Amino acid sequence: MISAERKRQLSLAIAIAIIAAILAVAAPGFFSPGNQRDLAMANMPVLIVALGMVLVILTGQIDISVGSQFAICSVAAGIFARMGMPTPLAGAAACALGAAMGALNGVLVAWVRIPSIVVTLATMVALRDGLRWATQGAWVQDLPADFQWFGRSQTASEAITVACALALTLGVGWGLRNLAAGRIVYATGSDANATRLAGIRPQLVVFLVFVAIGALTGFAAVFNAVRFQQIPSNAGMGLELKVIAAAVVGGVAIAGGRGTIAGMLLGLALLGVIGPALTFLGFSAYWERAIEGAIILAAVALDAVRRPAQAEPV
Repeated sequence: MISAERKRQLSLAIAIAIIAAILAVAAPGFFSPGNQRDLAMANMPVLIVALGMVLVILTGQIDISVGSQFAICSVAAGIFARMGMPTPLAGAAACALGAAMGALNGVLVAWVRIPSIVVTLATMVALRDGLRWATQGAWVQDLPADFQWFGRSQTASEAITVACALALTLGVGWGLRNLAAGRIVYATGSDANATRLAGIRPQLVVFLVFVAIGALTGFAAVFNAVRFQQIPSNAGMGLELKVIAAAVVGGVAIAGGRGTIAGMLLGLALLGVIGPALTFLGFSAYWERAIEGAIILAAVALDAVRRPAQAEPV
């Protein structure tokens, strides 16, 4: 018998195949090598942040401040590089800044016990407006020559980005399946009280997943920033919706305790193709976020319907 998780993944795969078939007939240019390359590179940072979002949601929490964190880390990486830091060191400093912002969220959620939706909504607004005030909306310009593409060719830099994203994806997926730490993340989202009785501190687990998503957001921001000659101060707009949608649509239960990296990858593939597909088919790109929101609502509603059924005695 096929599990509910496999059914969800199969449904996503079929939906992706249907969209691909429609595009193959109506807009074959979508499959040009250049467009596929641009599509992949645009979604690499989203994938990296989505890995962290899976960890957060598995513990029963949410983080809607990642877009603001992404913008701050992008700007910080450029400023650090312009100050004379070598690009790898500037990138590491941006990741540390992301981890620090994640730690702030983690402390407020885990130990101050403020609901994560409230904490991250507040930090989303505060961080974004704080950055807007600090930069006055100006982009980071006059970056050193070795900052763009890490001082390498575009092809080499893109290969490094893909390799890092793939390594992170495989590492997080393997860790969730095979390491005790992965089982602890699932257990914390399934039943925090049972986890506590087993001698595990759920508050520490929640804190650490927020630190992880902050660091991954910083990592993603650096790989995105080096693609351009200037860094916009409004980077990451809408990122939180994309990564939450990828996780939830991919079968990660919004209540925590259930979900896989494989499902998230299928969710990301489906959502990543919607915007470009609309453009190639001649529809307004403004429909993209409306469709994403509808897909999230449908996925959460499906989980809500399934939970009572799963709770019934067999």
